[in-house]
Amino acid sequence: MLLSRRRLLTMFGLSTIATLQPKAITSYLPIHNNISLSEISEPSLIKPPRLKIGDTIGLINPAGFSYPQEIAPILPILSQLGFRVKLGEHIFDRYGYLGGTDRDRASDVNLMFADPSVNAILAVQGGWGCNRILPLIDYTLIRNHPKIIMGFSDITSLLIAIYTKSQIVTFHGPVGISNWTEFTINSFQQVVVNNDKNPTLANPSHIKVETITPGKVKGELIGGNLSVLTAMIGSVYLPFWQNKILFVEEVGEDIYRVDRMLTQLRLAGILEQISGFIFGECTNCKPEKPEESLTLSQVLRDHIQPLKIPAWYGSAIGHISDIFTLPLGIEVEINAHDGTIKLLESAVSEKN
Repeated sequence: MLLSRRRLLTMFGLSTIATLQPKAITSYLPIHNNISLSEISEPSLIKPPRLKIGDTIGLINPAGFSYPQEIAPILPILSQLGFRVKLGEHIFDRYGYLGGTDRDRASDVNLMFADPSVNAILAVQGGWGCNRILPLIDYTLIRNHPKIIMGFSDITSLLIAIYTKSQIVTFHGPVGISNWTEFTINSFQQVVVNNDKNPTLANPSHIKVETITPGKVKGELIGGNLSVLTAMIGSVYLPFWQNKILFVEEVGEDIYRVDRMLTQLRLAGILEQISGFIFGECTNCKPEKPEESLTLSQVLRDHIQPLKIPAWYGSAIGHISDIFTLPLGIEVEINAHDGTIKLLESAVSEKN
């Protein structure tokens, strides 16, 4: 019988290194136990049921707070798309810059997954706060009641943690207060409603591709906001990175800070393990002193070109109007010359 990786490490008293990559784990396994990495298994990935017209979407604020007038425009948009809406119990709470206390925000996440009347969960907005609630999330409950959960920006940590700990596909896509443009809606419907077979996600015409290293590669897609992702390094909520295709995006950061965060990913051993790289959009990422700064292109080439993996800058990912809905954990093929992402499998299931 195969042992789960985390159970195995717990047996050896090594839970603190549970996020180490396979080649790193080998140095910690007692030789006399004669257990190989081939005997360490992860639970199978679960795809949540697709959204159908008439389904109910639960709205939550797991990070920052929202005023009622900010939430009001979301309701007719979702209604026009054919969905009912259920508000989280604490959706209008406020605790400083947070949408309520950590316990209450986590409670809304857990309750939405447990509620049989809710078919999908949508974060209203990002901000800050999801990292704070990760230890309070019931990952077993979520695995037993898989549902679409979607958002971006600070919601990155919640999406990645649920993917890692519950082993269900999560979705980097619009939040409630997004613009919900025609492009955004089409991508959303294509991936989680229509369940199109092997769609190729291509940029709108106004987003240009800047190839860093040309080529095509296949791998599991994972990623989100760069600063949120780097803030998770060292925690138990990050996945194995071997052969993953990493996508990131950022907003309002000076170029040197982007450089610092990419350096952190490199020093943590993450960049050397991935098989492909996409930097979506770095919105309003302007140096305070341009004459004394590297350009973003220089920083990306410094960090990514030595990896010799397909990579590009410029994708419909980030704090912009037109955005993709991207499933985390699904096998994709990327083309770094064209800047396209092809889903090689469905992201949702047909189960009721």
